[in-house]
Amino acid sequence: MIANNPEVSLVVPCHNETENLSALFGRVRAVMEKTGKSWEMVCINDGSKDDTLEQLLALHQKDPHVVVIDLSRNFGKEAALTAGLDHARGDCAIPLDADLQDPPELIPELLAKWQEGYDVVNAVRLSRDGESWFKRASAHAFYRVINRMSDVDIPADTGDFRLLSRPVLEAIKTLPERRRFMKGLFAWVGFRATSVYYHREPRYAGKTTWNYWRLWNFAVEGVTSFSQVPLQLAAHLGLFVSVLAFLYAVYLIIGTMVYGNPVRGYPSMMVTLLFLGGVQLIALGVIGEYLGRIYEETKGRPVYLVRSTSKNSTTSETEQHDSE
Repeated sequence: MIANNPEVSLVVPCHNETENLSALFGRVRAVMEKTGKSWEMVCINDGSKDDTLEQLLALHQKDPHVVVIDLSRNFGKEAALTAGLDHARGDCAIPLDADLQDPPELIPELLAKWQEGYDVVNAVRLSRDGESWFKRASAHAFYRVINRMSDVDIPADTGDFRLLSRPVLEAIKTLPERRRFMKGLFAWVGFRATSVYYHREPRYAGKTTWNYWRLWNFAVEGVTSFSQVPLQLAAHLGLFVSVLAFLYAVYLIIGTMVYGNPVRGYPSMMVTLLFLGGVQLIALGVIGEYLGRIYEETKGRPVYLVRSTSKNSTTSETEQHDSE
């Protein structure tokens, strides 16, 4: 029988992870049994197209430690992670990737730091095996760039894998935004934090759905969520171009007064027009990113919708509800 209020909630977003679930659950159960703490594993099916949901339900029937949250469609990892944290009932929660790149064997070390009094325990990657040099380099650069641009210090080389105490979870639940960059939100709420270090493993099985285009959009999401620097850069660039245009106009006026006005300058005129047009489009694009975020927020739509929930209890229970 599962305790009504488990000490530890493991939150696992799942999207087409059928090849990893059995190994994931086996390793998690072995680790948690050694800790001696009551626990639950909250698995969120984020619109999987394979038999991930069926496997999760089978695990729930086999072991009531497993809680299955089935979303109505694919809302993306940030929304699925939010759903898991909303449904986590433990005194602390640990987000965990289903592909086993973040080793469950690190959980006791996270718990040890939590018991020392820390509210947030970040798992910092020392290496990222199984990933291309470009992805490693771009991830390394992203954290450094966003920290230079943002007032919030987002831990470098740290993914979603970390421990969050109950006060942190309750604080995150109060944040209203729909477009969510969870790594930034984890840092924004503050609280007493520390870090542990590990070597990230390759995927256990299957193929990642992340590509460079999605990673680029993820980076844009992070920057626009926690920094106004792009807007400031657009304004500064506009001012710089205006100064150059004014100086060029003075040059043309003086040249006309001294040398007359022969018919020439078509190439320079085209270059100037194209340059100014490019600057204007860049500035409009930056403004559009922020305006799009405002538009999404004003709709007030929920972050995710839950189709069904298989709860931890003496019997399986399914209920229909939505969440904001």
